[in-house]
Amino acid sequence: MSRRQVVARVDEIPPGERKILPIGGQGGIGVFNIEGEFYALRNRCPHKGGPLCQGRLRPHITANGVYQVEQAAQQQILKCAWHQWEFDLTTGAALYDPRLRVKTYKTAIENEMIVVYLD
Repeated sequence: MSRRQVVARVDEIPPGERKILPIGGQGGIGVFNIEGEFYALRNRCPHKGGPLCQGRLRPHITANGVYQVEQAAQQQILKCAWHQWEFDLTTGAALYDPRLRVKTYKTAIENEMIVVYLD
């Protein structure tokens, strides 16, 4: 059974913003609002232990061929503030090595509150 942690009111984290909380172990957890969907992940980069959730968000850009660039999603890629390693907020997977990942946490909205489930 997961531990349930209420982290904020929905309106406390506007779209495109984040809140870093001292819960869930070393480094804490970052909670992100991406177009009304909330994602939570450990604030510790698996590369060198940097504060991952302080990094820059950017869209996920893909290319199926020359001159065929597409923006796959809004601001769902998180770049570590220290060494620019990139992670998908939705899965925690590193962009350049999907075997490497950062821990993610289930989130829910309950009575206008953001809840993170810690396992």
